[in-house]
Amino acid sequence: MFPIRDHNPSQRTPYVTLSLIALNVVIFLAGFALLQTDRALSMFYYDYALLPFRLSDGENPMSLITSIFLHGGFMHLAGNMLFLWIFGDNLEDEMGHFPFLIFYLLCGIGASLAQVATDPTSQIPTVGASGAIAGVMGGYLLLYPKARVDIFVFFIVFFRVFPIPAWIMLCLWFGIQLFGGINVDTSAGGVAYWAHAGGFVIGFLGTLPLWLKRGGTVYWHQTHGRPPHPEAQYRRSNIPTVRR
Repeated sequence: MFPIRDHNPSQRTPYVTLSLIALNVVIFLAGFALLQTDRALSMFYYDYALLPFRLSDGENPMSLITSIFLHGGFMHLAGNMLFLWIFGDNLEDEMGHFPFLIFYLLCGIGASLAQVATDPTSQIPTVGASGAIAGVMGGYLLLYPKARVDIFVFFIVFFRVFPIPAWIMLCLWFGIQLFGGINVDTSAGGVAYWAHAGGFVIGFLGTLPLWLKRGGTVYWHQTHGRPPHPEAQYRRSNIPTVRR
């Protein structure tokens, strides 16, 4: 199950969100073209990926920022950019372009620190924008808990697209990150669950001032947890039936 779009159109062009997506794609393609050997890739990761043991020793603090623009593969990049596109434009709309950029970077830094805190001596490089994007998702949950999100569900031969309230999808995603962080051994690598969970909480808390400025619970009562503007309408997704 993963989201493919929401029914919450932004009211102005999300320049920062689009720029972040473009920057991530360009960096990934440049690395794919230039880092042709394992040695070159290892040296690049040593300099720009987040290595908890180096940060714990006070080395390379800039990796807290550079690491959130790196990705370990095409699907890693594509998934992150899809989530950023779905949820980022609306927060940028509410916060403004520059404040949203600062919010995004702070969420990414906080998420990285949360991951380091769980294993400060780890020598496994951490890369990806997912911690920062998790912060965006946390902010989205606070502002638009009942915005409709279209999700694609695939189970063996059953697959369908249907809308659900954002709070169901986001809370389920957050729960998966907590479960993974508690129960999955990532000492050999894998998903940075605590970065995701930490970024989500930081984003939720970081959006509280804006939510309170809008009126807090009064804002929720006025909008019923939905976007404060007309929702986007899509045609029903027609997926062909697969014969047995």
